Amino acid sequence: MAYLILICGVFCCSLSVLFIKGSSTDPTWLSAYRLLLGGVVLLPAVWRAKRRHPEFVYRGRWKGIWLPAVFLAVHFISWIAGARLTPGANASLLVNMTPVVMPFVLYLMVREVLTRTEWIGTGLAMIGVLILGWGDFSFSPQYAMGDAVCFGSMILYAGYLGFGSRNRGFPSIYLYVVPVYLLAGVVCLAIAGIHGAVVGSQTWIGPRLGHELWMILGLAVVPTILGHSIVNWSFKVLRGQVVSLLLLGQFIFAGITTYLFLNEIPSPAFFGAVFFAVAGVVLVVRQGKGASLVRVEKAKRS
Repeated sequence: MAYLILICGVFCCSLSVLFIKGSSTDPTWLSAYRLLLGGVVLLPAVWRAKRRHPEFVYRGRWKGIWLPAVFLAVHFISWIAGARLTPGANASLLVNMTPVVMPFVLYLMVREVLTRTEWIGTGLAMIGVLILGWGDFSFSPQYAMGDAVCFGSMILYAGYLGFGSRNRGFPSIYLYVVPVYLLAGVVCLAIAGIHGAVVGSQTWIGPRLGHELWMILGLAVVPTILGHSIVNWSFKVLRGQVVSLLLLGQFIFAGITTYLFLNEIPSPAFFGAVFFAVAGVVLVVRQGKGASLVRVEKAKRS
């Protein structure tokens, strides 16, 4: 059941591309809106969780909240900005390299060591990622800045996921993700203000107000409230590398949804990439069932 729930969360995260492409709002403002709206909508869930866990206090836990908030805010902004500075193939290849970085992040943060099967599964999945983007990857000095921004955004995303694993001891996922969303939204607002003061005018909201509001609402509800919340919850019951590999499903779902809704036809390499990515995930998931049950028991005791 945990795997099925995570797959649903990955699907929700993958839909962000539809809302981002449909919006003309500045990336920083768009990131702030989705995070703040998502956090505000979930505030009643925090109140209910606090009533169920009256012993819980935030004192001493803020370091574990504001750090992932900063990572998430800068990741959102840098990913959208970087993707606009480099070809889509470059951006997709770089952001999907997260499973390569995650083993090191997980070891540094929670001392989680990958099994041999997880390494093999990760290698298979990365073959799929390379098939997907390597043929279309463009080595060019004009794309160097965009590539660097996307690579940095991927590192930030891996760090944000690592904090999700490190903070799995929170008694309710809402007590963790809602402060993270709200603080990340405030960070985005601060960056938007600084950027506006330095650069000048910004598109703080697109010209079609009604359309933009629907895009912002969609970003807040689907990939943020549902997608990111489920991904963070999954760290309470599954091994971190399993979560990062299943997150590769985003490029599969994104390829399908952009074909259905935006008429973007996937390249032949997409299908080969799907084969290797799914093979790697299946291998790790089949081996990881016992390990995930151990994680469940640890989460319950914490």
